[in-house]
Amino acid sequence: MSKLNETISRITDLNKEAIKKAQQHLDILTKPQGSLGILEDIVKQLAGITGNPMPKLGEKVVIIMAGDHGVVEEGVSAFPQEVTYQMVLNFLAGGAAINVLSRHAGAKIVCCDIGIAVDVKHPDLIIKKVRHGTNNMTKGPAMSRSEAIRAVEAGIEVAEEQIAKGATILATGDMGIGNTTPSSAILKVFTGCPIEKAVGRGTGLNDNGLARKAMVINRAIEINNPDPGDPIDVLSKVGGLEIAGLTGVILGSAAHKIPVVIDGFISTAAAMIAGKIEPKAINYMIASHVSEEPGHKLMLETLGLSPILHMKMRLGEGTGAALAFHIIDAATHVQSEMATFESAGVTTAPLTID
Repeated sequence: MSKLNETISRITDLNKEAIKKAQQHLDILTKPQGSLGILEDIVKQLAGITGNPMPKLGEKVVIIMAGDHGVVEEGVSAFPQEVTYQMVLNFLAGGAAINVLSRHAGAKIVCCDIGIAVDVKHPDLIIKKVRHGTNNMTKGPAMSRSEAIRAVEAGIEVAEEQIAKGATILATGDMGIGNTTPSSAILKVFTGCPIEKAVGRGTGLNDNGLARKAMVINRAIEINNPDPGDPIDVLSKVGGLEIAGLTGVILGSAAHKIPVVIDGFISTAAAMIAGKIEPKAINYMIASHVSEEPGHKLMLETLGLSPILHMKMRLGEGTGAALAFHIIDAATHVQSEMATFESAGVTTAPLTID
């Protein structure tokens, strides 16, 4: 059995008994039932994932997958391709937004080269390179089917390595100049939405650039004709290596009953692929925020996920997920530290008003 198939076979439904017990405990805490809203939803989801009605978080890890895209030849990004490896070095030096926000959340960052166009050498960089960037998807498939599967399996491996080292919750992060283009293509293929709803300005395209990007995505889909019923076909034809790697991170997390916090537009494109490969994996996803990329809201709705935060962010890197760690942490503390009506000596019976 392949690594991918073995991982898929291990993804199960959530633990209903743990969810029930978590709900029962939430209902006896000193508050009106359900009054903590999303915090209570998070507690129940974590209970279902972990099997523990009183879930607690230990080590938090943001996994950043980095890869390049041949489609940047078509002028779909405001930034040149070399920014991918330059930003990876910035991550490793601790100077990017994701570094600041992760430190603030008490989270560790790991960065993986799964498809950067050049070879980057750094002692802290995980090397899982499948190839040096994708092909230009307007001229044929972005990668072969076997390369797509290998990239997904590389993501599974990275997730499993971090879980073996003690990670109790993972978050997805990305780096790859031009990667909103394949993400928009994935959204359009799976939903059939108008291109205007799928494409955004990415790193800052002007109106002409936005129109060109939409045309490029339509051309790539027309040339490759990806099958929406076959997520690996979609991934290989109009996807990206870092998107494939993040797909593996999500599937690997679910297989090991570890929650995975989904960042923005690119990460959610990976979540769509993962959810198509194994729908049960969606239960293990926590949507951190809704991006300013216009297609992100539709992605989340398609997956049935509700974002925790609305911050007008569109950076990627895992920044929204790092911020969401604080909320998720707060939810677990509510469950474990709040007094019950009985322990606090507070009356539970509601007043009867005629």
